[in-house]
Amino acid sequence: MLISRCQLTLTKLFDIIMTNSWSLLYDEINMTNNNYKYSEEEILKELQDYISGTYRAHYSAGDDKIQTLDLIDACGDGEAFCRSNILKYASRYDKKGTARRDIMKILHYAVLLMHFNDKNAKRETYNQ
Repeated sequence: MLISRCQLTLTKLFDIIMTNSWSLLYDEINMTNNNYKYSEEEILKELQDYISGTYRAHYSAGDDKIQTLDLIDACGDGEAFCRSNILKYASRYDKKGTARRDIMKILHYAVLLMHFNDKNAKRETYNQ
């Protein structure tokens, strides 16, 4: 019998199946009820869609998809560029009637800033 050759008892097999089942159930519950209070899940989805859309609109230098930000980073100014753009969009917030778009740009540059920070420094960890 395969189970006896693998030295896996039915009890151990049952424990593995039950553990995996509870783990999957726990994950499913947390995916649908993540205890967000302020629509964070929807906002993060909107931000992800916004960022994805920017890749179709950005200028690039030829067919190799090098973006201006790649060139700025190659000069060592990626973090400063992102910080500056966060300040720019935060200071003009809702002055042009595009408050939500300004917020999306601020968040996008914040994500990019995290990328360049992680690339240039030791990544911080957070206790959960």
